Amino acid sequence: MTSDLLTPLDLAFWNIESPEHPMHLGALGVFPAGSPAAAARAADLLTARAPGVSGLRMRIRDAWRPPLAVRGPFSFGGAGREPDPAFDPLHHVRLHAPAEDFHARAGRLLERPLDRARPPWEAHVLPGADGASFAVLFKFHHALADGLRALTLAAGVLDPVDMPPPRPRPDPPARARVPGLRRLPDLLRGALTDAGRALDIGAAAALSTLDVRSSPAFTARSSGTRRTAGAVLDLDDVHLVRKTAGGTVNDVLIAVVAGGLRRWLDERGDGSEGVAPRALIPVSTRRPRTAQPPGNRLSGYLTRLPVGDPDPLSRLAAVRSAMDRNKDAGPGRGAGAVALLADHVPALGHRLGGPLVGQAARLWFDVLVTSVPLPSLGLRLGGHPLTEVYPLAPLAPGHALAVAVSTYRGRVHYGLVADARAVPDLDRLARALAEEAETLLTACAS
Repeated sequence: MTSDLLTPLDLAFWNIESPEHPMHLGALGVFPAGSPAAAARAADLLTARAPGVSGLRMRIRDAWRPPLAVRGPFSFGGAGREPDPAFDPLHHVRLHAPAEDFHARAGRLLERPLDRARPPWEAHVLPGADGASFAVLFKFHHALADGLRALTLAAGVLDPVDMPPPRPRPDPPARARVPGLRRLPDLLRGALTDAGRALDIGAAAALSTLDVRSSPAFTARSSGTRRTAGAVLDLDDVHLVRKTAGGTVNDVLIAVVAGGLRRWLDERGDGSEGVAPRALIPVSTRRPRTAQPPGNRLSGYLTRLPVGDPDPLSRLAAVRSAMDRNKDAGPGRGAGAVALLADHVPALGHRLGGPLVGQAARLWFDVLVTSVPLPSLGLRLGGHPLTEVYPLAPLAPGHALAVAVSTYRGRVHYGLVADARAVPDLDRLARALAEEAETLLTACAS
């Protein structure tokens, strides 16, 4: 067994999974097809390149180790990554029949859990029915990779690009397994600080469930079905709104979600008056351009989306104010940082309590709104440029909708994932996002 143990948060993602709620994230990329054989050629390239990417050969196995074997009790009842000696890329890369609608096919493919006995990832190549394009749907289990790590793994099987190498970090100093007596005061002080932070986060999470007016559109009894949709905005338009109304690009993109949800709720008859759903906005704690071990490095912000506010610029101002407060507090505090509590739960607790924790997600937040960074460099597969890329987030138990967003080469791509039975009109929400962007532009021009 490898010593590459899953982090506590990785282990939480691995153990909260159920057949109705697979915990994989994804990305749907669209490429122009230069010939009818382009999709088959792309599948061959992905199959040939996958063995050369070490992270794609890693499977997840139980790691029942004595508590003092590695880093204390958190290893007991845990799991670790190890190379799969029987790794066969043909089990992971699949060429499908031509698809009329890439999103419709992607939704059905997202319903299927990954094979937990093999490295937990897949790449599905979808030829377009018109022969003018093809798509690739990547699926990575959240225990294998967060968004940044998944991007690195996917880039490893695309055409080579000249990317800046990560800055190496110095090796940490060797640490004894049993601390010396002189270190005990510092360790105790650190433990008390961590415990205090955990209590602060837990209390904030509990308070966040009070006095909430949400909408039944955001919650659902799981059907195990999935639907995806996408919306594309011009990044220049987003910058114009930002420069005129203030805030950051991310503030504008979140405000677009709030306004799009308002339109969607009103048009489907659910009503938006007074609705302020709690949006969980994950925050990566990885240091940019540094070599880090695999695993999730995530915290988060929890913020109310001003869906009930009828004024688009007022909605943007409310989002900006809420995000400023979150940033002032930092990603280590507040209800959104509840993911950090995973570090305070023994591995055996994750294994035994995973299903219960997963079901509690609907009490903590209403909708996930996450940003996945992409490189500005043009990505290609078999010489075909990537023209569209829709990030796809996992859907937590009890939730009907998740929103992910990426900027790539001057365009903003929203990827929407929903329970197909609870949200049969997801395409309408995608259109509402584009309409809200136009509304913000008009409001800024007036």
